[in-house]
Amino acid sequence: MKEFDRYHKQMLFKPIGEHGQALLGEKHVLIIGCGALGSSIAEMLTRAGIGKLTLIDRDYVEISNLQRQHLFTEADVQKKLPKVIAAQSALNSINAEVTIEAHVMDGNANTLPNLVNNVDLIMDATDNFDTRFLINDIAQKHSIPWIFGACVASSGLSFTIIPEKTPCLDCLIKVAPMFGGATCDAVGGVISPAVQMVVAHQVTEALKILVGGAEGNLRSTLVIFDLWHNQYQMIDVSKAKAKDCKSCGTDASYPALTYKNSTKTEILCGRDTVQIRGKKFELTMLAKQLERFGEVNQNPFLVSVQTKAHRIVFFQDGRTFIHGTNSIKEAKKIYYQMVG
Repeated sequence: MKEFDRYHKQMLFKPIGEHGQALLGEKHVLIIGCGALGSSIAEMLTRAGIGKLTLIDRDYVEISNLQRQHLFTEADVQKKLPKVIAAQSALNSINAEVTIEAHVMDGNANTLPNLVNNVDLIMDATDNFDTRFLINDIAQKHSIPWIFGACVASSGLSFTIIPEKTPCLDCLIKVAPMFGGATCDAVGGVISPAVQMVVAHQVTEALKILVGGAEGNLRSTLVIFDLWHNQYQMIDVSKAKAKDCKSCGTDASYPALTYKNSTKTEILCGRDTVQIRGKKFELTMLAKQLERFGEVNQNPFLVSVQTKAHRIVFFQDGRTFIHGTNSIKEAKKIYYQMVG
């Protein structure tokens, strides 16, 4: 049994207690996305004494992240560390008793199903609905509860999805307002308090599930708020569950999982950046090849080159970010000029 001194105040809270704390230390949570929501969720669960966290994120730390992504520092920006690697280091320094597994990769239909073995709960910390629909289908197929959370500007929303019991995301989005239909959370900017409010709702629900106190205590409503305009509401969505839903219905086919993410390029959510999925490179050799184009930086996870108009980042897993354009055609041209 773990040493419980650090969790004394948490165990004084009767719904958790010593028994709940012991259960928490045996649980495994998958956090998809390690930006504003994900890094804060990871920190709270690490401080609470979770047994294991698996983190997945495709991005690296930039200066614009520091306004709301509390785990990261200017040193992480200077080193261009992938977010999950920077988070892993910070979390290990907070609580060495917690196992932190980090994956620098794109969360898609090929990679995510490999990460759900022995996972007790999935936490949504993404910034787009395409990935959330994928999480939704994985959770339904494997009967894993997951907690949806999103924020834009000063607004946020959250809902706890329990397979076979609650409406799934596909059911929900057909009946509930989702930021006026926005599919990318980053389009309206965001203030840090809105992030923390969403995280507070998500992690509270997570603790209820993980310590065995979910029965009768889970929030059954969709919570929506706007901190700037002092609005807060809970919407009863219990009737949204559809028997013919392709993700959670009687004859579910899990459509997001049948789409294999074959698209090789995409414009990243709310950013002047295109991602290309290409071949893998040996990073040291690539770094030498790129020196003729501009200033090159390298760490064990990526190589970046800064030209006059663009920053190009090559990841170990074969992905490339072309910063400074939202044109797929232009991004491909830049990519092939550099790597042939």
